[in-house]
Amino acid sequence: MATRSPGLHLSHWGAFETTVEGGALTAIRPFAHDPDPSPLLDNVIRSARHATRVTQPMVRKGWLEHGPGPSERRGAEPFVPVSWDTVAELLSTELGRVYRDHGAPAVYGGSYGWASAGRFHHAQSQLHRFLNCLGGYTGSVDSYSTAAGNVILPRVIASADSMLSFGPPWKVLAERTDVFLCFGGLPLKNTAVSNGGVFRHRVRGFLDRAVERGAEFVLLSPQRDDMDGVASATWLPVSPGADVAVMLALAHTLITEGLHDRAFLDRYCVGFERLERYILGLDDGQPKSPEWAAPLAEIPAGTLRSLALRLAGKRVFVTTTWSLQRSEFGEQVPWMGVALAAILGQIGQSGGGYGFGYGCVDRIGAGFVMPGLNVPVLSQGRNRSGSFIPVARVSDMLLNPGAEFDYNGGRYTFPDIRLVYWAGGNPFHHHQHLAKLQRGLARVDTIVVHDPFWTASARHADIVMPSTITLERNDIGGANS
Repeated sequence: MATRSPGLHLSHWGAFETTVEGGALTAIRPFAHDPDPSPLLDNVIRSARHATRVTQPMVRKGWLEHGPGPSERRGAEPFVPVSWDTVAELLSTELGRVYRDHGAPAVYGGSYGWASAGRFHHAQSQLHRFLNCLGGYTGSVDSYSTAAGNVILPRVIASADSMLSFGPPWKVLAERTDVFLCFGGLPLKNTAVSNGGVFRHRVRGFLDRAVERGAEFVLLSPQRDDMDGVASATWLPVSPGADVAVMLALAHTLITEGLHDRAFLDRYCVGFERLERYILGLDDGQPKSPEWAAPLAEIPAGTLRSLALRLAGKRVFVTTTWSLQRSEFGEQVPWMGVALAAILGQIGQSGGGYGFGYGCVDRIGAGFVMPGLNVPVLSQGRNRSGSFIPVARVSDMLLNPGAEFDYNGGRYTFPDIRLVYWAGGNPFHHHQHLAKLQRGLARVDTIVVHDPFWTASARHADIVMPSTITLERNDIGGANS
């Protein structure tokens, strides 16, 4: 007889209920009030008993036989099942050795935080609390998604967190915006997911409402499906890396045609005179005109000029996706996006302004964030080591101990990592240079991974600890949609 499990389950891609028959999960039902449930929920049933589940503690054969040390055999050698008592002894002995002989900075606490939508079983928090109890660890700052924006936006307009939490809500944009100028698009598929979970997927409905009202959508991306939710969007297939050139060309036309909002720039902005000189080419002799941008962007100059003229006098919302700042000189994209919105005089206007990451996850534009109202969390304690790296520099750290690196105006030194401890993440999924990451992981003494599945990271570990999935535990969570 089918039995309904009590309450809701929550995942990063949606809330759902389950049906269990004979002790086995047989069906899932999306949250009844979700207007656009994600098809990713279909994976839940298969995941519970999938062939790739890690079912008991496992140790790489070479590490078990020869002890800790660098090895290029990671990822190639078989694993040996061991008991919980054995793995506890192995782990405690190795952690004690590294902390005693090399200190807390030699341990990289490399969790990334997407493992569970719940807060108590949030793997990153659990791992960092554990390592802080041992004396600390080398941590990471920022994220692969938003690192350049995190650093540049406070120098331009506001913190990235405030841009993500308090940007214009989709409800207002759907009702007020005349032109959505979308660099990198508004990829609807990405809004199926949000860290901490999603109760109601509503972005598709807001896009439909804006289209019905007559709003214009302009997609600037090499891929048409980067705006898969708006069939009527005007697509300008910009060459990769040329987004800032397009923004400069639009600004050049607005300025030379006298269509920029000089009153707004004079009253609310600092430094526009310097940017204007650059755009007009007064110092370097190269105006950043549509003719200059056309060969870089592979978009005709006339098309760029016509677009700029269409923006004047309209309520314009300029968006840039996170993908555009995940590259060399990526900080220029959000910087110039804010500048273009300011030149148009749209910042602070209902339905206008600038958006960082709309279409990247569901929570951007959700519009419900209230200061001080958060899901309860437990303290992680204090990391006394003080050692850190920018998150995307993990390969550089592993391969270049003692080398200097620059971050946010400061100069720091990479630690000499002897042990990598990873829970709730898969760096082989998001790191930018996998062969380099593999070389870096080969030089440390020990790699520990907690994972429900045999991911690439688990296969490159020395000690693999099985962990539960969301269906197998109770937790506290909350979504803002």
